[in-house]
Amino acid sequence: MDFMENMNEILRMQPETIRNIFLPIVAFMMGGCIGSFLNVVIYRLPNDLKVNKPKRSFCPNCKTQIPMWLNIPLVTWLMLRGRCKWCDVKISSRYFMVELMTAVCFLAVYRLFFQNPSFTPGSPMGMEVVVCYWIFISLLIAATFIDFDHMIIPDSITIGGCAAGIVASVIVPELHEQSTHLKGLGMSLVGAAAGYGLLWLVVNAGKLMFGRLKFDFDEPTEFTVSQPNPDENPQIKIGDFEQDYGFVFGRKSDRLKMNIHELRLNGETIENVETFVLHMDSVEVNGEKRDLEGVKSLEGTCLNAVVPREAMGMGDVKFLAMIGAFLGWKAVIITVFLAAVIGAVVGIAQRLATSEKWSREFPFGPYLALGAFVALFAGSALISWYLGLMQDGFFN
Repeated sequence: MDFMENMNEILRMQPETIRNIFLPIVAFMMGGCIGSFLNVVIYRLPNDLKVNKPKRSFCPNCKTQIPMWLNIPLVTWLMLRGRCKWCDVKISSRYFMVELMTAVCFLAVYRLFFQNPSFTPGSPMGMEVVVCYWIFISLLIAATFIDFDHMIIPDSITIGGCAAGIVASVIVPELHEQSTHLKGLGMSLVGAAAGYGLLWLVVNAGKLMFGRLKFDFDEPTEFTVSQPNPDENPQIKIGDFEQDYGFVFGRKSDRLKMNIHELRLNGETIENVETFVLHMDSVEVNGEKRDLEGVKSLEGTCLNAVVPREAMGMGDVKFLAMIGAFLGWKAVIITVFLAAVIGAVVGIAQRLATSEKWSREFPFGPYLALGAFVALFAGSALISWYLGLMQDGFFN
């Protein structure tokens, strides 16, 4: 009887009450569920595991599949105190953090773009816009944590996300404050092109200015090119420098050159090495190339080395194109500016605090994601503030 009375009371509620109380709760809960799915994406995608196989989540340690009743977003992690029920191994708090972050972001998007339209005058409003931004935020969160862990942003997120942004802009042209589907498509394509083109220029300018690491040694120093794990990329080690082969050779034209003191190729010592060049897929000794497929071991000592490197990965370029497809070219400019400033501050602080080498790579995708978050929630306000600042500077 009490249950029926409560249901009747809910049904008698005014639409404003449902809009202001129940829908925000639904948005938060939906965000938590999507966050739980994003944890699966973050773990499986870079490890070449299918997102839908196995269908249920599993413990990374004991591989036990988690039943539905123990896979409740936010609640389960707290209930089990961050440990697996079967093997009692600690489960990272990041799983809880991703779910909470997604839930909060979903709620914030709902409140900003649907519940309180007066908060940002002139901004696009409507539930269709909210759903599109929920998809966008999910892509940002997944890319952020994958880049933190693996220094990559998969094409399924960047290229797939760019396609999703273009399709969303056609269906919901209000994303770009347009009234027709064709104009929404046009603004999305311009935004994607602006994002890709701007960061592509930065990548290539960085390659010209900072595209090489030079090492000079006082005495012959050991180097190796080896592949300890057959399922992973080979590793290049020159003295204290060690790097993944894929990070060293980002493009076909990259060359690693060394002044060789002693060289052993497949265990055989090569005498009188005058020139040594390592390519992406071959090794060149005294002008003679050998396919790396036939090279089982490569080691020796060198007197100096010139190692290619990228100032930024192409994954970041495609990631910014995705951001532009959803938010437009103005947001691209805001995103790059904020990412550069925040990334520089955090990078300098991190290196000073940990005494890391300045040449060490760090993921830039999370800073692009943070810049895009700011552009989404406060982009219009930032543009208005900046234009006002410029106007005061010119006319005062």
